[in-house]
Amino acid sequence: MSTEDQNGKPVNQWKTLDRDLKRIGRLEYGAQHLSRSLVAPGIALAFIGLAGLMAALLMGAGPGQGVVVIGAAIGAYMALNIGANDVANNMGPAVGSKALPMLGALVIAAVCETAGALLAGGDVVKTVATGIVDPFALQDPAKYIWVMMAAALAAALWLNLATWIGAPVSTTHSIVGGVFGAGALAAGFHAIEWSMLGQIAASWVIAPVLGGAIAASFLAVIRRQMLDVEDRIGAARRWVPVWNGIMGGTFGAYILFKGLKHVFPIPLGAACLIGLCFGILCWLVSVPLIKRKSQGLENRKKSVKTLFSLPLIVAAALLSFAHGANDVANAVGPLAAIVHVAEVGSITDSVGLPLWVLLVGAMGISFGLLLFGPRLIKLVGSEITKLNTVRAFCVALSAAITVIVASWLGLPVSSTHIAVGGIFGVGFYREFHAQRRASRPGAIQKGKPVPPEERKRRLLVRRSHILQVAAAWVITVPFSAFLAMAIYYLLTLVA
Repeated sequence: MSTEDQNGKPVNQWKTLDRDLKRIGRLEYGAQHLSRSLVAPGIALAFIGLAGLMAALLMGAGPGQGVVVIGAAIGAYMALNIGANDVANNMGPAVGSKALPMLGALVIAAVCETAGALLAGGDVVKTVATGIVDPFALQDPAKYIWVMMAAALAAALWLNLATWIGAPVSTTHSIVGGVFGAGALAAGFHAIEWSMLGQIAASWVIAPVLGGAIAASFLAVIRRQMLDVEDRIGAARRWVPVWNGIMGGTFGAYILFKGLKHVFPIPLGAACLIGLCFGILCWLVSVPLIKRKSQGLENRKKSVKTLFSLPLIVAAALLSFAHGANDVANAVGPLAAIVHVAEVGSITDSVGLPLWVLLVGAMGISFGLLLFGPRLIKLVGSEITKLNTVRAFCVALSAAITVIVASWLGLPVSSTHIAVGGIFGVGFYREFHAQRRASRPGAIQKGKPVPPEERKRRLLVRRSHILQVAAAWVITVPFSAFLAMAIYYLLTLVA
């Protein structure tokens, strides 16, 4: 079917119709893609609104209702960003090593984070101002509320930005920076505990270096014990139960000391002793299990690596549980302080944690993980260096041991810095091992230089991520502080 245009030339109307239909199809595809990209932000906004509505209903019509509603919305926003950014450190290695699919990791992390927050989050928390700024130096309860609100909002905005640019950062350092900035503006710099900021600055180096050194050491030992021997299956039957026992004992002490400290505080020495007993039990149970599971496996490195899958999944789940128990306070600590001051009109260094406030934190972390977590999980798990189950196991075990060692030494460290440092540690050890193997006699021809592109290919850690992550860690506290100052100033103008 054809006709003529204005110049008398024949025009095929079927081709014109096909082109128009293709344009419409592309437009519909673009609209569908845009609508899918707006689903997650829409759900997040609905959750923030629901948190504010819950606060309005539970607080009733009182003089402090509006403040609490705004605080609940900010707390929900903070919890969403904690889930989006911080939980990736626990599940990233398991996903990157393919021990868990992304969906399975998200479900396990969401369940464990929620369980940790609700079961072990505690009913009383120290306000985030404790140890950073003297809360009594603020004097005016209204001023204290604005400080808490500005600190939480600044920390949440920074976490949102860090997640968007793909940088895993410390949520604790974010909220510390927010309190520092708003508190300094409200009470003066003389009320700031400068020693706390010095300890945080030191942890930027201590945490990743310690985590990386421990993870690399574990990988070197496992390689020597099981991967670089002739009888790999026989070595695995002997040594994998030992590593399972080490993992069980370490996480037993870790959960008792860090994950359950709000339920029943237990000294570090007692936690380690109980963990030792639990580790021996795990070793005894693992001996027959590993023997049975290893039957029929080929004498290959890949076969040995499969024996670490289940311990790795258990470790990731326990890390998520402990994270939910500890970091829920970062999300709702400021909200709990706002609720307390709004209800009783006084300032204290520790406040009660109402159930509805705890629910906002627990559900917010889980929603943030499910809606926005996959991006950083992929980065942590596969974009820094290639992980398998053995390397990921070393990272997870290093994270728990480093936290215990740092607590024993009295060093304030971030679990984010430890986990990412562990991943860099195993990556740099892989480079060291590959270069040493390539330099052995017979591996390369003597006198023949290695081409630049080949040397670049042998760099098994992406250098760009080192600068990106390190820069994000360094600016976390000052950026949150300056942002909190600006927000506090605006709040005082509005009030």
